[in-house]
This record gives sequence, C-alpha cells and structure tokens, in this order.
Amino acid sequence: MFPSTRRFSAGLAALALAGGGALASLPAAAASAAPSCTAGDLTAAYHHSDNGAGHSFGWIVLRNTSGHACRTAGYPGVSYVGDGNGTQIGAPAVRTDAAAVASYVLTAGQRLRSPLDEVNALNFPKARCHPAHVDGFRVYVPNSTQAKFVAHPHVGCRNRHIKLMFIKPLRRP
Repeated sequence: MFPSTRRFSAGLAALALAGGGALASLPAAAASAAPSCTAGDLTAAYHHSDNGAGHSFGWIVLRNTSGHACRTAGYPGVSYVGDGNGTQIGAPAVRTDAAAVASYVLTAGQRLRSPLDEVNALNFPKARCHPAHVDGFRVYVPNSTQAKFVAHPHVGCRNRHIKLMFIKPLRRP
C-alpha cells in the first residue's frame, strides 16, 4: 500500500468512527458517483417547532429510506392541499436564502431538513384570503415530478396572490 493511500484509508476510518460508523460525508469521487435522490428514495415528514406573532415554524424533513446513497440539493417543493382530493390551496412556498443552497450525499437512513415558516391565514381579511381547510402538504423532492403527501391540518388561503409559506434550502440537522 502506498503511503498516501494508507493516510487516505486511515482518514476514512477516523471519519467512520467519528460518525458512529456512518460516514458524515463521502469522498468527492463517491459523492459524484451517487445517483440523484428520487421520490422513491426519500420519505417526507413535517415537524412543528414553535409559534409566534402570527407564524408557525417547523421543518420539512426528507429521509433516505433506500438501501443506497443518493445526492440532492436545493429546496423541496411545498404546497398546501385540501378538499379531500389533493387540490392545491393557494400559493406554493416561497424559496428564501438562496445563498445557503448546498449539495448533500445521503447514506441510507440519513436526513435533511428545510426550515418552513407558515403565516397564519387569519392575519388576512376573509374577503381577500378566502380561507380554506388544508389537509396537508404536497412535498416534491428536489428535481422530482412525483409528490409526497404529508398530513398537516391547517387553514390556508385560496387566493394564490397571498404568500403564506416561506422555505429555506435543505440542510443537515
């Protein structure tokens, strides 16, 4: 074994031990070889964290439930859905903080989360908002056209000109 290969192997072993047996990040060659994550590779969930001043705060969480590593970057697509049939209610989430977009390789079981700020629909006049019961979120994995449903009973605005959700890029927990 060449000295540089030995140092590289020792470095990988140290990373594996530090990460509890799972590599926190893969070498560049492995990262570029990982396929893009698809909707079939990831599950979606919502975790509420706090309320304040007419807002609800939480996280959209994407977890790799496949048996292989995959890579993703950017934002999940998020919209309210309702009417018991998946009809989109109002405007999709507005993407914020574009400077923080990063690319990640997720090994099996790893997750990313995206901060979500929801404005209370009741902050707006009823005649302008057109309040509607929401069944949950339609969540798109970045660069995917297949959506996941995440239950989240709420109130939204049917008026697509009122922006109720603001989402930041995916990041490690």
